[in-house]
Amino acid sequence: MPKVLFLTLHRPDRSPSQRFRFEQYLTFLKASGYDYTFSYLLDEKDDRVFYQKGHLFSKAIIVIRGFLQRFTELSSAKDYDIIFVQRECFMLGSSFFEKRFSKYAKMIFDFDDSIWLQNVSDANKSFVWLKNAKKTAEITSCAHLVFAGNQYLKDYALKYNSNVEIIPTTIDTVEYRRVELPGSDKVIVGWSGSITTIQHFEYAVSVLKKIKDKFKEKVEIKVIGDSNYVNLDLGVKGMAWNKKTELQDLSSFDIGIMPLPDDEWAKGKCGLKGLQYMALEIPTIMSPVGVNTEIIQDGVNGYLATTEQEWFDKLSLLIESKELRERIGKAGRTTVLEKYSVEANKQKYLDLFNKIIGR
Repeated sequence: MPKVLFLTLHRPDRSPSQRFRFEQYLTFLKASGYDYTFSYLLDEKDDRVFYQKGHLFSKAIIVIRGFLQRFTELSSAKDYDIIFVQRECFMLGSSFFEKRFSKYAKMIFDFDDSIWLQNVSDANKSFVWLKNAKKTAEITSCAHLVFAGNQYLKDYALKYNSNVEIIPTTIDTVEYRRVELPGSDKVIVGWSGSITTIQHFEYAVSVLKKIKDKFKEKVEIKVIGDSNYVNLDLGVKGMAWNKKTELQDLSSFDIGIMPLPDDEWAKGKCGLKGLQYMALEIPTIMSPVGVNTEIIQDGVNGYLATTEQEWFDKLSLLIESKELRERIGKAGRTTVLEKYSVEANKQKYLDLFNKIIGR
């Protein structure tokens, strides 16, 4: 039975990138004859320390412990057929471990953001000097196969490796089904993200203020992912993301939004927020950046909006028509089922695993 070692930073069910890019396939891989080991560096206790400001000594201990763990794993790397690295296997700027792991087994490198850019959490800005802009290129170069989340990322990876395949970020549509909630007179416009992406919600604030001025109490704005976020003008108090209530929380949205800047980081995004909304039959409006223009057919399975006027007009259309919301929402789920679901992509995923080891 072929064996796979998954090397990640985060524990299962913690990181969206891990959840929607490989964790959803683990049961299928097991059923298809693969054995696997899931090795991560940060547990729940480490998380609380690592992504808060300060705690320098504790952070140093976490990094040293992670280094020793990965170093120990090198001694057993030859026991695996495939080593799968999701984004990076160690949190500092060195590709030391990836280069060595790739000598013992076939290495797959998976990434879904423009991670070659120097993007550091606010809590760890002082450690930006430990990052290495060349790290992503170095990992890409030593991989035997690269999984890129979209064409933009594939074009980057092809500069350093000729064996690159697009594996879209996918949704488990068996799990992702809309939860029926009590009806409400209000239309809820929602955004879901994280503490690190709340800045993207800010791109919609000015138009949402105009929407509130137009529709008054008929519209409610909801933000999930940053419990510290507050916007008094919009009447918003952010909610923390919670895996246990994720589907219920998202199902409260009548309209989902994904505003983005048109920059290099955003072009690497794989449309996860929008795909989550769409899988739950929530009509979705996205900025036409990167893969979003491939996911959305404007006016058919969602909307694309660039200017503030476009955002205002398309939000207004959806707010005013429940029938339109239902039609667009159903078309959105159909798109996810056909192109961006685990079911639609699992055979390609398995075929690539088999191919790399000649199975």
